[in-house]
Parts: sequence; structure tokens; C-alpha cells
Amino acid sequence: MILYNITISVDASCAKQWVEYMEKEHIPAVLATGHFRDYKLCRVEGDEQGGLTYAVQFISHSVEAFNTYQKDCAPALQNEFVAKWGSKAAAFRTVLPVISEGFAK
Repeated sequence: MILYNITISVDASCAKQWVEYMEKEHIPAVLATGHFRDYKLCRVEGDEQGGLTYAVQFISHSVEAFNTYQKDCAPALQNEFVAKWGSKAAAFRTVLPVISEGFAK
């Protein structure tokens, strides 16, 4: 299983519209690929320098599912994202293989 984390610095002037786009368009499109079981959209707290920072985390069904997503789906979705937001939303992606997970009792 893979935790796919995308950290995005968003221009403050369009942050509200960006969150709406993520919730209504981009995240549903990523989930519709069938390669992820869930997601979290988080606001990163800290020192903002003219922008707001967010993290979107997707958990894949398996390593194979993530690799298929990266090969077959990610390029088009990332190109669409860049075409819409350009330099107003800069993304940094991290791939984290999950060693274990659990839940509070």
C-alpha cells in the first residue's frame, strides 16, 4: 500500500476557489480511476509567505494499483491541474510506502 502525498502551495488570492476545485473536480477524478481507497485534504499550518499550503493524501489499494495510476492516469490529471492553475498552485509529490497502519481502540 502507498500513501501518495501531494503538498501544494496555493496563491492566497485563489485559495478558496482552489479548495472548491479540489473537492468537486480533481479529487473525485483521481478517486474515479479506481486506484485509491480514500483521501484526506489538509491545510498545512505554518509560516505563509504570500500563499497557503495544503496537503492531499491518497491511500492506494496496493503498490500495483499505485504504479498503474502513475503510468496510466497521473500524467493527464497533472497536466489538467497545471493548465488550470499554472504558477498559482505549485505541487510537490511524495510517495510513502506504508509499513503498517492501525486505529485507536
